[in-house]
Amino acid sequence: MKIDESKLADTPGLIRCESHDGDAMAAHTLELTHSVYKHDQIYGDFCPIQAHIDCPPEKVFAYLANVHSLSEWTYSVRDFEPTETPGLYEGKDSLDADTKIFCKVVANSDAMTVDYHCAWDQGADLWMIYLYRIVPAELVLRKPGSVVFWANCHHPYYDKNPYPELSPRPDRTWVGEWWSFFYGGHTIELANLKRVLEHRHQHGLAIGPHLLGAGR
Repeated sequence: MKIDESKLADTPGLIRCESHDGDAMAAHTLELTHSVYKHDQIYGDFCPIQAHIDCPPEKVFAYLANVHSLSEWTYSVRDFEPTETPGLYEGKDSLDADTKIFCKVVANSDAMTVDYHCAWDQGADLWMIYLYRIVPAELVLRKPGSVVFWANCHHPYYDKNPYPELSPRPDRTWVGEWWSFFYGGHTIELANLKRVLEHRHQHGLAIGPHLLGAGR
């Protein structure tokens, strides 16, 4: 079934084979492919990373959908406990001493997505959103396991603490000061996730998370 080309005629800037031949497309592609990228191009409004994990998608999803797994594979988030608000947990972020982090997990098993809605200091405005999608590696890489896509967006609150009165100390470092290090830090954490899941899956261990006093 053909599309109605007239419906695209008033859309500026489209690059399609009808308007740009192969040479023009190659020129545009080359223009967007750089050997060196400016800092703001890499650490701008989005921070996406991805990895292959040799563990079935269903296990990866179940692990990520459990808020307590964050205490195993992240660098600094620990000790989540439920709050009086259903689905909301309070934990600690040791990136800076005495910092509380609040988290709600929004997961969809059909779409294989897991989102962490988080915030430092308070749980009413969960503006730090960590987005994950798990894809069967057989579909995209033709090999067993999962591909995990993880993205963050540069919310304006990263630039300025919206609730400074809730900070444990006036000199406490704000999370947004680390934005330019998100790619490196999250790459390290994603490698942690990969190591935990692959080790347990390959050795036939319970995936977890493994909680004290939970009989696991």
